[in-house]
Amino acid sequence: MGQDIINKIDLSLFNAKAQSLSVDGVIRLALDEIAQNAVFTTSFGPEDQVITHFISEKKLSVDLVTLDTGRLFNETHETFEKTFKKYNSTVKVLFPEAHDVETYVAKSGINGFYNSVELRKECCNIRKIKPLERGLNGYGIWITGLRADQSENRSHMNFFEWDKRFNIVKVNPLLNWTFKQVMDFIDDNFIPYNLLHDKGFVSIGCAPCTRAIQEGEDFRAGRWWWETSKKECGLHQS
Repeated sequence: MGQDIINKIDLSLFNAKAQSLSVDGVIRLALDEIAQNAVFTTSFGPEDQVITHFISEKKLSVDLVTLDTGRLFNETHETFEKTFKKYNSTVKVLFPEAHDVETYVAKSGINGFYNSVELRKECCNIRKIKPLERGLNGYGIWITGLRADQSENRSHMNFFEWDKRFNIVKVNPLLNWTFKQVMDFIDDNFIPYNLLHDKGFVSIGCAPCTRAIQEGEDFRAGRWWWETSKKECGLHQS
């Protein structure tokens, strides 16, 4: 979707309508009114599991894509397998380019991302951003599991946004949900979830870059805990 098309869409009207809609209602609004191919990127976190449930149960015309960075927890792969078995949904898996990973490791070491924010972001770019660019190609609607209270960086988000980096309409149907609402919905609907959440892992990414958080810590404190950065990899810019 190009900027010329988005100029014809008033996202403020969509955001006003979305305030009173259910999760699947927000997605249907995007599908019906924007009328572009839609993709949902899942990392099998609890929010993503909720959206996968709605897409599957409501039979919404949305493709599912996930990024396998090569450094994920085994529990994440187990959640993937359980999700596939429950919903019988096809999930396209995107991997980083082998040459990019090999070059990075040869230059910076297997865990070079610990050495600087720049090297960490370079690793994220190779393992996440570049595969995501491939994954979003050909789509006009990008559905995410982002919530406003996940971090200060995300508190200003809207249900519908124009993502300048990827030239796509980003839709955040769970925007106003709390983490408790998400987990209650998972329990009520017997949705598989990553068992690391039971061990204090709230936001889960790559294994070397994720730890459990302590009571009172910020939601994103367990991601890149050795940094004082904005705790983002670049998939969702603030």
